[in-house]
Amino acid sequence: MKNQIDTIYILENPERNIIKFATGYQLKYEDTIKDVFGVACLNDLEMMIQFNKPFQESICNSKKISLNYISLNQVIRIASKNELLQLRKQMLEKLGNLPIPRPFDSTIKLQEGIFHWDEANSSYISEQLGA
Repeated sequence: MKNQIDTIYILENPERNIIKFATGYQLKYEDTIKDVFGVACLNDLEMMIQFNKPFQESICNSKKISLNYISLNQVIRIASKNELLQLRKQMLEKLGNLPIPRPFDSTIKLQEGIFHWDEANSSYISEQLGA
């Protein structure tokens, strides 16, 4: 049994028009960064942000920010509940009315806090709702 709660991240590569959700484990030990950004690790991604002009321009255009505000947080950040709801909507479109399989662990961490999987609704529910 795991001791830690999985944090869910959202990775966005505006240059390649890729958005992907990943757990902290997937960021550290799987090829998720390579799949989304084409580089091996976070250090390489930081170099890409610093020196790859087309990548910089794509971030500036998609986020509507200037070059001075580009950071790693623009392309990798903790996912929000609304972003996870978008994933749920995409899964519903693919699967139809079938129950959605749980995409991550039963307990996850998002920007807004801790969430638990609710089988009846095929959705993550805030821990605060049960209190």
